Parts: sequence; structure tokens; C-alpha cells
Amino acid sequence: MPSALVTKYVFSLRITVATPIEAGDIGVGSRRVIPITGGELVGEGLHGRIREGGADYQIIRPDGFTELEAKYAIEMDDGAVIYVENIGIRFGPPEALERIRRGEPVDPALIYFRSVPRFETGAPTYRWLMRSLFVGVGARHPDRVEIDVHQVQ
Repeated sequence: MPSALVTKYVFSLRITVATPIEAGDIGVGSRRVIPITGGELVGEGLHGRIREGGADYQIIRPDGFTELEAKYAIEMDDGAVIYVENIGIRFGPPEALERIRRGEPVDPALIYFRSVPRFETGAPTYRWLMRSLFVGVGARHPDRVEIDVHQVQ
């Protein structure tokens, strides 16, 4: 019998974003770049700020299925920097996806938004982030993305 998958909540990311930059139809969908303007990481005994300058690179397929690839840096309160590469997918009812695309609020319960964040850092305190797999459960809001990050045990 297969082992049950067990996860443990670790922290939440609140990522503020700017207006998407539309590159247009690339043949397999529409390419968008969403600049990351800031935010924060909050968890038990963990706090940091998301640095401006990252972005989420998206391809929105004709059926609304969205491929996400975000890259950004978090500066922890102790000064350590953690690089994040977060690959994910987002999908839901066509009308809800269109409202997200227009920058309108959508009930997160309507949207399947999951990701696999990967972390890199030279700071010994946070090296444990490089030694586990993580799964994010996300919600897209007009001005931000919220992701609860769970460690796979």
C-alpha cells in the first residue's frame, strides 16, 4: 500500500504585483509578465520582505489554463537573502479566469492554483529550505498573490 503524503504548513507569502505587461499571442497562448513590487513572508519564527524586481512569467492557454513561473528574492529580517523560483498552474471556470485576467476580484475557492516553490540561499539558517520539497496553495487578488507554503514531510 502506498504511503500517505503528509505536509506541514511552514509560511505564507503575500506578494504585491503591478499591472501585467502583455506580450500577446505567442502561438500556444498569451504571454504575460507580472512585475513583483514587494510583499512579505510570514511564518512561525520567520519573517522577511519580498524585494522588488522579480516577476511572474505566464502563458495563458486558449482554454484559460495558466502556466506560472515566478522568480524573486526574499530578504529575511536577519539580512539573509533567499532566491525563489516558483512554478505553478492556475485553472478554473472561464468566467472567473477572465475576471482574473481583467484584474477583478475572484473568490479563491473557484480557482485551482498550486505551485512548487524552490529555494536557494547561502545562509546556513535557511539551508533547510533547499533540502525539502514544498507545495504552495495560492490565491490571486487584483493587487497581490497569496501563497500558503507547505513542506512535504
